[in-house]
Amino acid sequence: MAINAAITYQNNAIQTASPAELTLSLFEGAIKFSNIALMGLESGDMEKVHLNIVKAENIIMELRYTLDHKYPVAKEFEKVYTYIYRRLVEANVKKDRDMLEEALGYIREMRDTWKEVIKLTKAQ
Repeated sequence: MAINAAITYQNNAIQTASPAELTLSLFEGAIKFSNIALMGLESGDMEKVHLNIVKAENIIMELRYTLDHKYPVAKEFEKVYTYIYRRLVEANVKKDRDMLEEALGYIREMRDTWKEVIKLTKAQ
């Protein structure tokens, strides 16, 4: 019963979210999956590492593909997303904690910037 209520709540939250809030959710997801991959590295669970880094990679690629190139800043965002994606791939291939943490740091920065954009937009 509680699980069904949680699923219904989550579906409603997604369906009623603004594009900006959905983008924020994508960043949060990439952070979550990167953190799970880090836990997998700690425990030696390489399947967990691989699966969760791939999830983070997919989110970063989705963010990159959905950039609106009518805005000049999109080119800069594309460069950042491409770099993060490459670091995630390298971290996955090498199972390298430092590379994964570097990518995670950039994802967090992008998320924090996006939060500021949302706050400024709401204030206007």
